[in-house]
Amino acid sequence: MKKFKIFCMALMATAGIVQAQDVDQAKKAIDAEQYEKAKAMLKSMIQAKPQDGKAPFLLGTIYLKQNIEDSAKIAFNKGIAANDGARFNSIGLGQIDLENGNAAAAKTKFDLVIKDLKKKDIEEYVYIAKAYMNAEKPNYKAAIEVLNKAKLANPNTADVQLALGDAFYGDKNQNEAYAAYRSAYTLDSSLIRAKMQLGVLLKGAKAYTEAVKAYDEVIKINPSYGPVFRELAETYYLWGNNEPRKYNENISKALGYYEKYMGMTDYSLTSRMRHADFLILAKDYKALEVEAEQMKKLDKVNPRILRYLGYAAYENGNTEGAISALNDFITKGTNKLIARDYLYLGLAKLKKATAIATSVDQTLLTAAILDIKKAVELEPTMVNDLNEVGKNYFTQKMYGVAGTIFGIAITNSNSKNYLEDNVYYGLCVYTDNKSKDAALRDKVALGNADVAMDNVLIANPTYQEGLLYKARINNLLDQDEIMAVNYQKYVDMVLSKGEEEAAKSKKKITESYNAIAAHYANSDKAKAKEYFNKTLAIDPADSYALESLKILK
Repeated sequence: MKKFKIFCMALMATAGIVQAQDVDQAKKAIDAEQYEKAKAMLKSMIQAKPQDGKAPFLLGTIYLKQNIEDSAKIAFNKGIAANDGARFNSIGLGQIDLENGNAAAAKTKFDLVIKDLKKKDIEEYVYIAKAYMNAEKPNYKAAIEVLNKAKLANPNTADVQLALGDAFYGDKNQNEAYAAYRSAYTLDSSLIRAKMQLGVLLKGAKAYTEAVKAYDEVIKINPSYGPVFRELAETYYLWGNNEPRKYNENISKALGYYEKYMGMTDYSLTSRMRHADFLILAKDYKALEVEAEQMKKLDKVNPRILRYLGYAAYENGNTEGAISALNDFITKGTNKLIARDYLYLGLAKLKKATAIATSVDQTLLTAAILDIKKAVELEPTMVNDLNEVGKNYFTQKMYGVAGTIFGIAITNSNSKNYLEDNVYYGLCVYTDNKSKDAALRDKVALGNADVAMDNVLIANPTYQEGLLYKARINNLLDQDEIMAVNYQKYVDMVLSKGEEEAAKSKKKITESYNAIAAHYANSDKAKAKEYFNKTLAIDPADSYALESLKILK
C-alpha cells in the first residue's frame, strides 16, 4: 500500500511537469504568433485538466488578440472557477474591463490579485502589465508601475525586463526600453523576442539599415521565428515611405517578408486579416482582393471581410462593389468602425456621383462629402489622403468638387500637404466663382479662400502667385483696397526678379496694372491714367487700357 501511494504521488508529479511543459509550449506558440496552433494545444489541455486555470487564461488572451471578446470572456469565466491558477483569469476579465472603458473595475480586480501574491509570484504582475499595454487605449505608465513592484520582489526576472521594455517603448522612453530589452536577453537568451525588439527600437528611430542588421542577427539564432519576418516587412514598408526613390524596391521586399511571416505562423482568418491590413498599408489592392476572397471562403459571415472587399473594390475600379460592401459593413452596427471605412465609402460615392462631369448627382455628392468629413472627424490624419483626390478633380476642371475636397483637407494644419492644399483650395474657389454673376458668387467660400492664401503667404512670403490670387479673390469679393495692395505687391516682386521674369509674367502684370487703375478710376483719375499708361508701356495694343483712357479724358 505504501509503495502504491508513492507511485501515485510520483505519477501526479509527472503529470504536473507534463502540464507545465504543455503550457510552456503553448506560450512559445503564442510568442511566435502561431495562434491557431496555440489555441488547439490549450483547448486540448482544458479538456484533459479542466481544474487548471492557466490554459483557459492563455486561450482567452489569444481571443482578445483576435478581437473575439465573447469567446475570451467565456474562457476567463471557465478558468476563474478552476482550482489552480484562477487569479490569472481575474486579470483577463480586468483586461475586458479596460477594453470597455471601465478602468476602475479593472484596477479593483488587479489589486485583489496583487494582494494575495507571494514573492515568487512574478508572472501575475507581468500579465497585469500586459493587460494595461494591450488594451485598446494603452496605459503604459500603469504598466510600468506594476512591473516596478515585480522588479522589487525579484530584480533578475527576464520576463519582467521584457515587459518593462515593451512598457517603456510604448511610453516613448527609448533609452529605458533599450536597457530593459538588453537585460531581458542577457538574463535569458531563449527570449528571442527581447533581441528582436532591439531592432524594433532602431526601426522607430528610422535607422532602417541598422534595424535590418539587428533582425538578421535574430534570424541567425532562430531562422524559424516568424515575428522577425513581420518586423522586416514593416521596416521595409516604412523605409520605402521615407525614401521615395526606393519605394518600389522596398515595398516589394516588405511584401515578400510578410508572405514569409504568414508561412511561418498560420493562414487562419485572423492572420489573413492582419496580412490584409498590411496590404492596405503597402497599397497592393490586387493582392488585397485575392486575400479578401480567401477570407470569404473561410468565414462567409465575418463582417470585417466586407471592409477589405470594399477597399479593394474601390481601388480596383469597382465603385458599385465598394459602396455595397462598405454600406453593409458600416450598417451592421456591431463592428468597430474606423475612419478609413467612412473615407472609402465617401470616395466611392464621390466617384459615382461625378462619373458624368456634366451631370453631377448632387444628392449622392452631399452624402459622399458627409462620409469624408466623418472620416476626418474620427481621424484628422485622413486629410493626407485627400490631396491626390482633389488634384484629380482639379485636372478634370471640376473646380467646385475639387474645392470642397481641399476645403476638408485644410481643416488639419498638421497635414503633410497643408500648404499645397491651401493653394489648391484658393485656386479652385476663385476659378469656380470668377465667371459667376456677383449675386451668385459664394462669398463665404471666397472669404475662406482669402484666408487660405494668407496661410500660404505667412509660410512663404515670396510666393508671388499667392499675392496674385489673393488680389483676384478680393476682386471677386469687391474688396478693392486689399485687391490693389496685393496686385501692387505682386508686380513689385516680379519686377525685383529682373527682366526675364517680367517678360514671362507680362499678361499678369498688365492684369495687375489695369485692376489697380480701375480701382483709382473714380477716386484719383491721375493715378488711374498712370497705371493704364504702365499697361500700354508693356502692351500698346491692350484694348481695356486704351478704352479706359478715352473714357477718363
